[in-house]
Amino acid sequence: MASDEKTISTETRARMYYDDDADLGLLDGKTVAIIGCGSQGHAHALNLQESGVTVVVGELPGPIWDKAKEAGLNVMETTDAAKQGDIIVMLVPDTVQPKVYESQIAPHIESGNALVFAHGFNIHFDTIQAPDDVDVFMVAPKGPGHIVRATYARGGGVPALFAIHQDPSGTAKDTAGNIHPQASARGRPVDPSRASVSEQIHSQTSSARSAHDQATRRQCEPFP
Repeated sequence: MASDEKTISTETRARMYYDDDADLGLLDGKTVAIIGCGSQGHAHALNLQESGVTVVVGELPGPIWDKAKEAGLNVMETTDAAKQGDIIVMLVPDTVQPKVYESQIAPHIESGNALVFAHGFNIHFDTIQAPDDVDVFMVAPKGPGHIVRATYARGGGVPALFAIHQDPSGTAKDTAGNIHPQASARGRPVDPSRASVSEQIHSQTSSARSAHDQATRRQCEPFP
């Protein structure tokens, strides 16, 4: 019984990552495609862009597209963003992600790309299955997008969870640490991972994020 308890404790304990764990050079020469510019999307896109990362945004024409353009983001059709992105971050609502992935992402994703989520639902329940030669992981800031954005602007950071689903490159953990919208690259007012980034597994993060999103009801709030 003691050995079982020890195993459970080891499997569920979160590992924490901070500044010294980051390898900021992993984003050099790469383009991050943010798919969806709602609550989390606008925060990821603006924070990463202001950190010196090359960012494109995939959106539908309309008010959100217009606000993203006004904010200085490089907005385009989702298929075009998928073609340009080395790291593709899925930030449309969970319910539409499988359809968006199959129709607009999958035809253009390439070997060596990374596919990133802010919620583990579609990976944990196999509604999205990426090619074996693509990194797949989750980075989930523990706060709604407007808080992620405002905290960054003040020079702070929001803690995040990350989980690796597949890692053919061998660098998915390092990329996850840098793609967190407040733990990214050069030229921004916050130290990388000032707010800790903790590693979990997709089943844990799916449950945690579902509870968090139901409590805050802000996962899909409009672009401010």
